[in-house]
Formats: sequence, structure tokens, C-alpha cells
Amino acid sequence: MGFSRSILLLLVLAFFICCFSFSSADAASHDLNHGGNITINWDVISWTPDGYVAVVTIYNYQRLRKIREPGWTLGWRWAKYEVIWSMMGAQTTEQGDCSRFKGNIPHSCRRAPEVVDLLPGTPYNQQVANCCKGGVLSSWGSRAAVSEFQLSVGEAGTTNKTMRLPKNFTFEAPGSGGGYACGAAKIVRPTRFVTPDGRRVTQAMMTWKLSCLYSNKSPKVA
Repeated sequence: MGFSRSILLLLVLAFFICCFSFSSADAASHDLNHGGNITINWDVISWTPDGYVAVVTIYNYQRLRKIREPGWTLGWRWAKYEVIWSMMGAQTTEQGDCSRFKGNIPHSCRRAPEVVDLLPGTPYNQQVANCCKGGVLSSWGSRAAVSEFQLSVGEAGTTNKTMRLPKNFTFEAPGSGGGYACGAAKIVRPTRFVTPDGRRVTQAMMTWKLSCLYSNKSPKVA
């Protein structure tokens, strides 16, 4: 009888240990994404003869997680065969095969470019607002939680109707100890910009947005 009681107590104890383990795991998983995400705004600010100029803004809305060195890397896949003619505030990690171009050579011809922030001390004529921090972002609550760059895209749509959104976005931050899973980009109401003197408001030609959530697993694409 004593032996049966001991077995019963062991089974009850094992049950509570399992329940506690699952609860702890669930709580840890919840804490990973608690307090925000990475949000990326892509604002088309002007059309060009073969594409557009856009400002891309990365917001770290995570209250407790910083993006540490070596900083963020943002990637995507073009919908067609777009190229990046030029960039300010950031650069692609590879140029790709631009052999079909004569004369003006694009900054990047890759179908799936990867972009990194420029380093502190970058010449002023290559900078834009909130750039050039080596990809490091503070947690939400200061301007240091925002990063921006500008790019001129060619061989692309030149109106809201002919524009095709990039897809398969990725956001990597090797110094964070995990990866990010990004959703698909969605067209939203165009961003409005207020001039520094507060006397004029301008509007993007087109805006799309996506969010990336932290995960302790490998990064995923939409």
C-alpha cells in the first residue's frame, strides 16, 4: 500500500512539473515579442522617368530590445527586374550583375538586395536624417530608435497603378541573439510630412508598410 502511494505521489509531482515547464515556455515565448516590433515604412516621395525615389524608415517599437552591433540588415525581393540607381544613408552589400547596362551603372542590380546602414562619420553629402549609425537602434523612446535611408529605383512602375510592391522581406540583427519574421508589405494611407517650420504639409505619392516580429528561431520570410 505504501509503495502504491509513493508511485501516485511521483506521478502527481511529474504532472505539476510538466505543467510548470509548459507555462514557463509559453511565458518566455510571449515575452520575446512583448512590447512592440520592427515596423518599416516605404514612402514614394517622387516619380522618375523609369521609376521612383523612396524614403525607407525603420522604427524599433520594441521597448526592451535594442538592435546592437553589427546592426540591422534589411532584404527583399523585387517584383520584377527593378534596379537601385543610387542610395543615400545606406548601401547594398552586393552590386550584382549590371553587365546589361552601358554608361550609367546602377548601385545594385540584384533581384534580392540586402541593405545595411552606413557607418558614423559618413560624408555629409551621403547622409539623410536618422542614418549612419552602423545599424544600431536603441529601444523605443528616442530618435535613436529610428533609421532612414533613401533610394532611387529604376525599371519600375511610375504610377500608383503600375507600381509593384517588393516581397519576401527579411530583417536580420545578428547582435540580438535571434531572428525576425516579417509579414507582407501592405499599401496604407500615404504618409504626411510637416516642414521644419510647421507651416506646410506634404504627402507621399504612395506608402506601404510591414512589420517584423522577434523570434528566437531562424528568420522567416512572408
